[in-house]
Amino acid sequence: MRNYRWGVAIAAALLLPGCGGGAESDSGNGKAVALTKEQVRETLPDGEAMTGWKESARPTAVEMDKLYRSQACPIKNNAGCENSRFYGASTFRHDDNAATVTFLIIAYDSEQAAREAYDVLWDGYYGKRAGQRAKTFGIGPIGDERDARFGSSGFRGEPGAVTQTRVGTTLLWTEAASADKGGIDEDGVRDLATVLAKRARQAQNGDAPSAALDG
Repeated sequence: MRNYRWGVAIAAALLLPGCGGGAESDSGNGKAVALTKEQVRETLPDGEAMTGWKESARPTAVEMDKLYRSQACPIKNNAGCENSRFYGASTFRHDDNAATVTFLIIAYDSEQAAREAYDVLWDGYYGKRAGQRAKTFGIGPIGDERDARFGSSGFRGEPGAVTQTRVGTTLLWTEAASADKGGIDEDGVRDLATVLAKRARQAQNGDAPSAALDG
């Protein structure tokens, strides 16, 4: 359950005290909006959005600093975290099938910064999180950019999957794993990634994120 331990560790680390600020909103002129710290936290799915899942680590957002850059962008010189503002995570477990999922978000100060970081982080780190033999799969037309891989991320061949999506000024990830070989599948991972992307789009539009599983 390597992904589970990593996801909980990241989410737990985000519970450390952090300060944040606001961001100018330009949603009225059709441009992507730099989210505030509170919008980042609200974008992360919570218990109400995750029917059938139990919250392991509540949605938390922090101002990006040296510590969090090392966690969010753990590659040389923390590449991919340039012009990032906030970092957030929430984690859930599903007792029926021993599945876990961690949602992650990095909010940037511009759409260009998020776009430039996309390939750096996918190719340099997140795309490898589902194991060396993971295969790509489609998650549908969500976000402005998207990638997904499904493979074996555990020590005994347990299934694991990672998705990365860009929605405006944000990069989003879902990392799912299970102790049982049938605990997660592509359809389930696709649903989880879609919920996160929809909530990010709602935040970009200036609305309160409300997208939920089966909703």
